[in-house]
Amino acid sequence: MKNKYILLLLFVFWGIHASAQALAQAKALYEKGQYEQAKPAFKKFVKSQPNNGNYNLWYGVCCLNTGEAEEAIKYLETAVKRRATSGQLFLAQAYNATYRFEDAVNTYEDYIAELAKRKRSTTEAEKLLEKSKANLRLLKGVEEVCFIDSFVVDKKDFLEAYKISPESGKLFMYDAYFENSNGTGGTVYETELGNKIYYSELQKDSTLNILSRNKMMDEWGKGSMLPGSINESVNASYPYVLADGITIYYAADGPSSMGGYDIFVTRYNTNADTYLTPENVGMPFNSPYNDYMYVIDEFNNLGWFASDRYQPDGKVCVYVFIPASSKQVYNYESMDKNKLIKLARLHSIRDTWTDESLVTDARKRLREIMQEKPETKKRHEFEFVIDDRNTYHYAADFRSPQAKAQFKKYLQLEESYNLQLGKLENMRTQYSRVNQNEKNKMAPAILDLEKRVQQLVTEIDRAAIQVRKLEKQIIK
Repeated sequence: MKNKYILLLLFVFWGIHASAQALAQAKALYEKGQYEQAKPAFKKFVKSQPNNGNYNLWYGVCCLNTGEAEEAIKYLETAVKRRATSGQLFLAQAYNATYRFEDAVNTYEDYIAELAKRKRSTTEAEKLLEKSKANLRLLKGVEEVCFIDSFVVDKKDFLEAYKISPESGKLFMYDAYFENSNGTGGTVYETELGNKIYYSELQKDSTLNILSRNKMMDEWGKGSMLPGSINESVNASYPYVLADGITIYYAADGPSSMGGYDIFVTRYNTNADTYLTPENVGMPFNSPYNDYMYVIDEFNNLGWFASDRYQPDGKVCVYVFIPASSKQVYNYESMDKNKLIKLARLHSIRDTWTDESLVTDARKRLREIMQEKPETKKRHEFEFVIDDRNTYHYAADFRSPQAKAQFKKYLQLEESYNLQLGKLENMRTQYSRVNQNEKNKMAPAILDLEKRVQQLVTEIDRAAIQVRKLEKQIIK
């Protein structure tokens, strides 16, 4: 009998020792941020002791950091009830990740009050609180958007899912476009004519910034940073420019984003030679996760964007939607909050189908472009008529060096004309919206610009005549 008691005690001691060792290993993984590996162990511990505050905290944090925010909430709520250290911080983060922004705000405020009692810094918690408040404001303005399809793809190849018309330009990964470059970047957008690119590139401070380059003849100019506040975020990437050449969509992280990358839009102000203050495009496009590469194919009337919300590592979901002619938002006050959150989260794209005929037509357009064969023919760099028998499309077509040099000046004049014409149209639009006093102030500048535009037309015509004259001397 005595031997039996000794064996039982040894067994209990061994069990306690093994359990303590397993807990220590799980905590070591947890401290290193290896939540996926630590999660199974903590799940067993919390199951065996469901009221243990620390076990609930550790398992809840593991769930939160492995894409299971909904699962995390009940465990983190128990951790807070059991007064586990930092429980409120992680619970607020879980609320934020599941769009329960009001609950997140309240929990952050409780956490900050607790920190203040202990005379500990509240700076970081206050930043998180402000972000949840901003997210709550965005939830009150969820845009009505009809999504017609979505594709889960590998993140490294996600641009292959974008099937946009040639009229909308082209998209490339940085490494594919700049094959022999020593630089590092994100994506590249090339305009329809192939004479300008917008791209993101890693800078000396290890952040991504958006730059542009112009092509004159067959040579690319140096990259120049986009002006204004576009590059003031931590990282700015994934640029796309509409056919107007003024409106740019891009993605950035930093204080103004819901979490990770958010999609922003801004417009070029020709008067000030800069971009206006960027605006967050809001929900459902943006989320507490990474959302980026917003593209509007105006020719096919389809929109595209990518998101890693609810996706495993290495995967993203590319959503296709019908662009709206004007922004309409759901009524936050009168609408069921759970339904609104589902729409904001893109829980089901079918929930956005309010007009079946529109969806049918859009899905037909999508099928047609998906079935189109890739373009195999190289697009022309330009089209310039020399005479009835000769039309040039490439810089190499010129036989006369003098004509080629003159044609470069011709292109520069054309670029200047397009820039000044855009500026004039912008001023005319402003003129139509202001009072008479402001109109009187603007009128002289508009008249001067009109004269300059007309002068450029004359200069362009003269330059074209000179190019033809010089080239004909050679080809006759």
